[in-house]
Amino acid sequence: MDVIERLKNKVVVSVQAMPSEPLYLEKCMAAMMKSVVKGGAGGLRVAGVRDVRNAKTLFDVPVIGITKPDVIPANYKEIVYITPTLEDVISLVDAGADVIAFDGTQRPRPNKASLQEMIKYIHINKKIAMADISTFEEGVKAAELGADILSTTLAGYTLESKDSPQGPDIPLLARLAKAVNIPVALEGRIWEPEEVDKAFEAGAHCVVIGSAITRPQLITKRFVQRGK
Repeated sequence: MDVIERLKNKVVVSVQAMPSEPLYLEKCMAAMMKSVVKGGAGGLRVAGVRDVRNAKTLFDVPVIGITKPDVIPANYKEIVYITPTLEDVISLVDAGADVIAFDGTQRPRPNKASLQEMIKYIHINKKIAMADISTFEEGVKAAELGADILSTTLAGYTLESKDSPQGPDIPLLARLAKAVNIPVALEGRIWEPEEVDKAFEAGAHCVVIGSAITRPQLITKRFVQRGK
């Protein structure tokens, strides 16, 4: 079955941790992946060659791979840092990721990387190109450049998307789902099960959830700081 079809109507879980966090240990990431797949995750989104290889070795679900820096810079809203270069794409293809996710905005990339070249390389290697975007215009442009699937991952996390809602950007999802001829995934700030239902009602192909499931320090913080 086609990878995109396998992701349809599924909840994909982003299993990631920063190197400075306890769960970053390889065995911890593998255990987290096993836990969410056992819970019904229809796909995994993981960062780095190590975790992509482990996900492909251990599980029979689509694996979305990205790269990102060991430390997210303070000016993250201004720069491209999710799979920013062709070299990053190559590393994920070689690791076996089914889907290569990358910053699909029109902002300048390190080493003058070309979004077109990255998408072309992904397709040559028979992988799926997922463009993480933050605005409607970025989504339309990424689709025109050949992306196979869009994701609202960066909505609210760029200077261009400062008006994105505090919760998941379902309005952006709905608008893109009607405007482009490729699937659109909802990702970002999803904390409640009913938000998943709303996403599918708005036309989401799949829903990607990270922090609400796999970041215990953030989950704990929500309870500790309740109402503050």
